[in-house]
Amino acid sequence: MTNLTHEFLGRTFTSPLMNAAGVHCESISELRELQQSAAGTLITKTATLQPRQGNQSPRYADLPFGSLNAMGLPNFGLDYYLDFVSTQPANGRQLFLSVTGFSTAETLELLHKISASDFQGITELNLSCPNVEGHPQLAYDFAATKQLLQQVFNFFDKPLGIKLPPYFDLAHFDQMATIINQFPIAYVNCINSIGNGLFIDPQTDTVVTRPKTGFGGIGGAYVKPTALANVWAFHQRLESRIAIIGTGGVRTGRDVYELLLCGASMVQVGTQLHQEGVDVFARLETELQEILTAKKIDQLTDMIGQLQTL
Repeated sequence: MTNLTHEFLGRTFTSPLMNAAGVHCESISELRELQQSAAGTLITKTATLQPRQGNQSPRYADLPFGSLNAMGLPNFGLDYYLDFVSTQPANGRQLFLSVTGFSTAETLELLHKISASDFQGITELNLSCPNVEGHPQLAYDFAATKQLLQQVFNFFDKPLGIKLPPYFDLAHFDQMATIINQFPIAYVNCINSIGNGLFIDPQTDTVVTRPKTGFGGIGGAYVKPTALANVWAFHQRLESRIAIIGTGGVRTGRDVYELLLCGASMVQVGTQLHQEGVDVFARLETELQEILTAKKIDQLTDMIGQLQTL
């Protein structure tokens, strides 16, 4: 079987698979379950400066081909997660810490605390949460994104990736890639959920989530084509020093393979992890290994970004 061990940002991981921020990672007990799973590493729940309860329930629904969520960033606050990732050996694996602020000042305060801490892992700045009422996604504002990154990299010198929303216009890929290429960004994560979808319960003719009158982020198989497109678009546009994490629509090993083929070096699992539990990683890795062995691919690096066009 093909060895799934590979390097990402100069660190060695036993597998390219990990959870998506927000899924099975809010509590310490959930994080420890991820540590004990077959996942190559883990990322924490996106932390805000202070703890948040998030939106009112029901705020998540499983759908026929995925999920709809309007969680609103429930989390225990930065200190809770920073203490965990700074003190856990994680079985020798480097951990990822996800954070977001509701203003430039809050984001900079979060990153200053991480910069001054003992944390030696990888930080992911979430610029794309679509489910907080009254707070738009920063990464759809290109000028504001560039301005924030300029301030961040005036002081932050630890590995930093950014989580992006899905883009739908080639001009927007061009614009965002031009901005990203100007900064020492370690990686981009494509994609967060597709914002503000809506699903109707056929039995009751009502929406299925309470916040925002039923609007929520779409995840699961519904978003796979969009995730593949975003990974491929940024693989073509970003400088080679900037890695890509692929997120969205992973249900099978073939889905993992396709995100890698489009240019992802790591792959995150969200909806399927929520629905199946941490055993999903062992199943996906077995399915991925079978595909790679059948195609006689010895190492992941041999096929990352090797999508063929017509």
